[in-house]
Amino acid sequence: MKLVNIGFGNMINSSRLVSIVGPESAPIKRVIREAEDKKMLINATYGRRTRAVIIMDSGHVVLSSLQPETVANRLGEKEMEAVIDE
Repeated sequence: MKLVNIGFGNMINSSRLVSIVGPESAPIKRVIREAEDKKMLINATYGRRTRAVIIMDSGHVVLSSLQPETVANRLGEKEMEAVIDE
């Protein structure tokens, strides 16, 4: 299990990560709203603007104030290669 910092000392388990996306599109805004309704939304932005939406395999949706590229870089190249190969 590898934990990845998503900002402000908050960590996620990289093996449970499904995708990292930006929050701008209407479908992603819908995913956020539905996760909030189901009590599956975790807001880790500390009041800052949401820049990355992290979708976990458990159905949880995590909001981060880091750019999606930054979170992906923190995963490391080895983990990214494994995700791409799957």
